[in-house]
Amino acid sequence: MKKISVFVVISVLVLSCGSKKRIVTVKDKRTTKTEQVVVKPKTTTTPKTSPDVHDTSNLSAVEIYILKYNAIAMDEMRISKIPASITLAQGILESGSGKGRLSIEANNHFGIKCHGWTGKKIYHDDDASQECFRKYDHAQTSFKDHSDFLTGRSRYANLFKLRPDDYKGWARGLRAAGYATDRKYPDKLISLIERYNLDKYDDIILGRTAAIAPVEVNHIVIKGDTLYSLSRKYNTTVDELKRLNRLNSNEISLGQRLIIKSK
Repeated sequence: MKKISVFVVISVLVLSCGSKKRIVTVKDKRTTKTEQVVVKPKTTTTPKTSPDVHDTSNLSAVEIYILKYNAIAMDEMRISKIPASITLAQGILESGSGKGRLSIEANNHFGIKCHGWTGKKIYHDDDASQECFRKYDHAQTSFKDHSDFLTGRSRYANLFKLRPDDYKGWARGLRAAGYATDRKYPDKLISLIERYNLDKYDDIILGRTAAIAPVEVNHIVIKGDTLYSLSRKYNTTVDELKRLNRLNSNEISLGQRLIIKSK
């Protein structure tokens, strides 16, 4: 009899220790029944996204490209007088919104071939097999070389006689000067400019909007961005970027809105 009692006690102890969940017996006042309610441990809720972080999940590749490179296109317009809208539209078209092989592997956003180029090179199938294209260390250099390419060749001279806001004249003039053989090239550029309102960047440089003197220049972080690459791209320093954005480390997040310049 004592052996049976000991066995029962041990069984009760094993069953009571076997579960980590706390069991509370609740008696229903309306009936004589009882029910067991499992009390689950508290869970931590995920904090809401900071308003300073821009959600790029709903943006197209073209829109992300525009966010990333509009500042460079405007800087080139200030220097070379090439409409920022034209530069952006050509970059989008020629690079496949930054997803083409030349732009990914060579930072070549405009499909500029070697033509006596003494720098780095990449070979890619185009009009012929394995043609030589220019390769750049940074995308910003590609934009600058695009400006130099147009300003340094006499066949494009007539383009600079156009009004700086005449993006339609520029689009048609580029093909007439031999930049592209595609008959629809001007229409493709014009369509991109009008669909994404790229001419607003021309207006900024021409002083037609209040944005000519922005309080801040921002950048949305995309895959591959680092503080170092952004400092090179925008001609600033890592320390300055950390100061402007109150960063304690060099870590940045995808979709984060960074202040690049503050005036």
